[in-house]
Amino acid sequence: MVLRPHGRFALLTRTYLARRLPIYPCIYISQRSITTANDSSLSFQSHKKLPNAPARTRFAPSPTGYLHLGSLRTALYNYLLAKATGGQFLLRIEDTDQKRTIPDALERICQDLEWTGLQWDEGPKVGGSYGPYIQSERIAIYRQHANQLLDSGHAYRCFCSAERLHELGQLRSKLGLSTDYDRTCAGISKEDSDDRAFRGERYTIRLKAPDAYPAFKDVVYGGVGKPTREARKLTHGQQVFEDPILLKSDGWPTYHLANVVDDHLMKITHVVRAVEWMPSTPKHVYLYQAFGWTPPVFAHVGLLQGPDNQKLSKRSGDIDIGSYRSAGVFPEALLNFAALLGWHHKQKSDMIELEQMISLFNFNLTKGNTVVNIPKLNYLSREYAKKYVQEGGKKFQDILQASITNLERHGITQAPRGKDLEEYVSLILRADPTSILDMANLSERLRSFFEWYPEDKAMLRKPLVDAELLDLVYHDLRGVDDKQCLVGASALKKTSAYSLDYFLICEAYSWILEKDQEWLSRWRS
Repeated sequence: MVLRPHGRFALLTRTYLARRLPIYPCIYISQRSITTANDSSLSFQSHKKLPNAPARTRFAPSPTGYLHLGSLRTALYNYLLAKATGGQFLLRIEDTDQKRTIPDALERICQDLEWTGLQWDEGPKVGGSYGPYIQSERIAIYRQHANQLLDSGHAYRCFCSAERLHELGQLRSKLGLSTDYDRTCAGISKEDSDDRAFRGERYTIRLKAPDAYPAFKDVVYGGVGKPTREARKLTHGQQVFEDPILLKSDGWPTYHLANVVDDHLMKITHVVRAVEWMPSTPKHVYLYQAFGWTPPVFAHVGLLQGPDNQKLSKRSGDIDIGSYRSAGVFPEALLNFAALLGWHHKQKSDMIELEQMISLFNFNLTKGNTVVNIPKLNYLSREYAKKYVQEGGKKFQDILQASITNLERHGITQAPRGKDLEEYVSLILRADPTSILDMANLSERLRSFFEWYPEDKAMLRKPLVDAELLDLVYHDLRGVDDKQCLVGASALKKTSAYSLDYFLICEAYSWILEKDQEWLSRWRS
């Protein structure tokens, strides 16, 4: 027997359509719930203001992995600083760690940045006046500058074998000390060093560290003092020194040398990076001094943590940006979410699109680490979906076409009762856009409007009786209060809920009175 929809139930509100979809738990999120900082002190001094001159910034990821939330945020802050001051944003690939380089990482990094709308002015694919922008293509430049430090006496060749350095490090480690160097090779004369290098003996080039690194001023953290090198004794009368390696024995640079040389040659004025690099900054400032260069302005931002204040995990949102992209997360929502991870603006709403971010950006960044609140991303996603659906236009058409494509991928090519598929899906989307979390979630929820399987088929044994009952429900129960509704619904729900769903899905095409919307909502709950 075929269940025929009763005429009076041919009308359905868009609100109820959305309620037919699986409902997410309600979460109230305040505008400022995006971050929790270990150090909540905020400064708004003059040094927090943006520079008057155009800033040249760079995002310099390593292709040893894909972009994550933290790296996206770093890229975004550099982008905003450049655009807010009328400057340039560069992309530089730091691939000097060839052993750990992932083959497709460079392409994925570019794709993810383009997807979020962070288009670089100079870098891979677009070129520029200060390239190449991939470090593996700049090896000769680093060797030249390492030799320059040799000539000036700020560096020296180290001919120690890997075995000796390993033994030294083990001994240092047993004493609970850092695995520094004892400067065995620092006393070798330049002539002897040149001769041994000419004869092909393997060596590294080490920076001859000062007794105290220079202080520097950080835009976020303020002045950073002069870290002193404590010349601890390894054995009686034997001191150790940090002296980091600048050029490895294979002729490739370490991060310290390549980073400083590139930032100078590419005329970078501001470096915005994670606070984990702050301990290296005094070394970099000293390298600038050794070369006779002026260092850029530094701004270090705190790390991202999960709700447990531990390092981010996949459960707390630390998946690569490509995974968000594959899931159909709106790039504008993700970028908005990343911007708020430690940045404090003066706008009332936390929903800020990229162009607004540029006009609002400043250095009011939180000191300390930031807790990632994934429900905030869900909130922003729903807000952007609502905006796109209400405004219509290209964004809504993109969502509509992606929805239809996903349905067709699951073999759904027609709407119920021969209705137009595009019009039917459009109605569902407009019913409650705030239920749209991402395209993957939307695809799953849309299918429930085309695939209906009652848990107990016995519920449909008397469909015509149910139809009569639904007619009674529509006419006589619309005006009942909440208490009456609960009593009546609990008695009727077991026999008619599935039929009610069937009627509503098949005839989901129009409007009913606001009063009916409210009642249907209570009925479904």
